Amino acid sequence: MTNLRGRFRDLHSSGTFLMPNPWDVGSAKMLIAQGFPALATTSSGFAGSLGRTDQRVTRDELLRHAEAMAGAAGEAGVPVNVDAENGFGDEPEQVATTARLLAATTAAGFSIEDWDPVGRRIYPLELAVERVVAAKAEAADLVFTARAENQLRQVADLDDTIARLQAYSAAGADVLYAPGLTAVADIQRVLAAVDKPLNVLVIPSAPSVQELTALGVRRISTGQGLAVAGYAALLRAADQLRAGDYSYAAADPNPLSLLD
Repeated sequence: MTNLRGRFRDLHSSGTFLMPNPWDVGSAKMLIAQGFPALATTSSGFAGSLGRTDQRVTRDELLRHAEAMAGAAGEAGVPVNVDAENGFGDEPEQVATTARLLAATTAAGFSIEDWDPVGRRIYPLELAVERVVAAKAEAADLVFTARAENQLRQVADLDDTIARLQAYSAAGADVLYAPGLTAVADIQRVLAAVDKPLNVLVIPSAPSVQELTALGVRRISTGQGLAVAGYAALLRAADQLRAGDYSYAAADPNPLSLLD
């Protein structure tokens, strides 16, 4: 476990790496077989695998999922970062408990966001910083990512996003993440303003991997994107099945062979 956490930390020290987000152990093993150096869980993808929408998973369920994913990936020497949503509580003490429980798993890192899913608001900065401090204090050995959710929640205030990322960095975050950034100029502004590795979420409007690498983005993740693509393929295959077309099953090579 110590080696995996050290390996994950080392990945952030230079260059750019891809960290896709599988939604279950099977999809994780397929991505490991493709040679990715690290993986991350996806809260919405995991919720979907349980037949739920995002933010409808309990902390106990998340911890079991984290251990299953990190355990399977760890067998191949691949570290896993855990999407811990908002830490399963508003108060710093609740976030600290989640961080401490994650530190007891074989996960190599985790993220906490500054979004209150019940109140449907971004946490006030002072409280958000206290939550970062609490999380880091209980999981110093893990790579801790602090997320500023403005752009993802349609709060188009880049100045506030930058101020938050700077405050989270000063509070002890190891990696900074503002999901929803897609404009090259905005990403450049953030990179120029922060002193910690930046994670960028790739969505259809985002710059290419090559462009993000040239900009100096350290880590690239996919969020729910791969899970959405997987379930969309399932629905397309279901439409073919109804039409009597069985070509959906003719994939060559069979992706399930990657699980051997």
